[in-house]
Amino acid sequence: MKLSLPKGILRETLKMAVDSVRGHKFRSFLTVLGIVIGVMTAISIASLLTGLRQNIVAMIEEYGTNNIYAFHLSTGPRTSEDRSERLRKPLTIADAETIKAQAPAVEDVAHVAPNVGYGGGPFDDNITYQGRNYRWGNTSGVSPNYADITNISLKEGRFITESDDSQRSNVMVIGINAAEALFPGYNTIAGAQVRMGGYNFEVIGVLEKRKAGFFGENEEDNAVYIPFRTSQKIAPAKGYVLLVIRGRTGQVQEALTQSEEILRRRRQVKFGDPNNFDIKTADKFIEQFDSITAMVGLIAIAISSLGLLVGGIGVMNIMLVSVTERTKEIGVRKAIGARRRDIVRQFLFEAMMLTFLGGVLGVLLAVGISQILMLIIPGMPASIPTWAVVTGLTVSIGVGLIFGVWPARKASKLDPIECLRYE
Repeated sequence: MKLSLPKGILRETLKMAVDSVRGHKFRSFLTVLGIVIGVMTAISIASLLTGLRQNIVAMIEEYGTNNIYAFHLSTGPRTSEDRSERLRKPLTIADAETIKAQAPAVEDVAHVAPNVGYGGGPFDDNITYQGRNYRWGNTSGVSPNYADITNISLKEGRFITESDDSQRSNVMVIGINAAEALFPGYNTIAGAQVRMGGYNFEVIGVLEKRKAGFFGENEEDNAVYIPFRTSQKIAPAKGYVLLVIRGRTGQVQEALTQSEEILRRRRQVKFGDPNNFDIKTADKFIEQFDSITAMVGLIAIAISSLGLLVGGIGVMNIMLVSVTERTKEIGVRKAIGARRRDIVRQFLFEAMMLTFLGGVLGVLLAVGISQILMLIIPGMPASIPTWAVVTGLTVSIGVGLIFGVWPARKASKLDPIECLRYE
């Protein structure tokens, strides 16, 4: 008798592979534990990084995709620091005015004095109100057009005006965290008088919480905005200026090029020399994030590969044991007409079935971990990409195929007569 129907052979081979796995559940689980850990690690990290990237893209879209950011120091995520940057002279309001006047592709330019307050310095931006204090504020001096350029929405009150800035008024617009800390259970706080850095300030507005953020938080939640000229008056030691340049619709790259040329000329950068300032579009921040996550991804791949290697060796080992245990079965199958390729197919399918089930378990655990993290940490960005699931399952099957070849070939080369006489 000789098995000659390919479909029948395939169906029977798959059934035998499943029966073998089901017959040794605990042994099979221990065998593929490395596969489970490898796939789970890779997909969990891919889930976290994908979620973080989606949040960054959402934040950039909220702040404005036409915006360009210029600063005398490097901005955005980075892995190293250039100490020579500290010698660079800061940008100025005159730089902003020149860009707005001479760059046709630029629609408007806002200027910001970032982080004007710091504990122990000339200006401490700890805010106090009726015995309550808020120490986590990120105080910045901003021009009146900053709200329009960065798409700021107000939950209450108004934003800083030209009059506030020109008169150097002691007014502030605060983020939602500051409002909740200083005025718990408030209905309206516009007009409230608070104390900051030895000065009295009037709260004129509260920022609306943005939808995008990391772990449910956005930098504006802790923001404290005061007029730019006010910040120069009360904290003259912090002379840094950040420019937020809005390009005209469809002319962002032209606006970037024109702004860069103007700053190079004003800062007397020689032809061929690198910029002594940093200027980039919002998309550049995504590219910087991707370059950093690529390194994290390589580490995840290395960890996963180690788990897959251990799992693959375990599968090969258990398949060799299985060949020994089923020597008589192999002899019977060969005696009734099974060919060498049928035996190879049987053991390869069994190895791939083992690793596939390990991959499925790894995917399920990764999904569970992502869901648990999102429940434990509100706003935790975790989004499992389809490509990671498909890749994890494909690689797990490939591991079974690669590490199952030797046991399968060994089984196919057994002599049927010796197999039938084996005890």
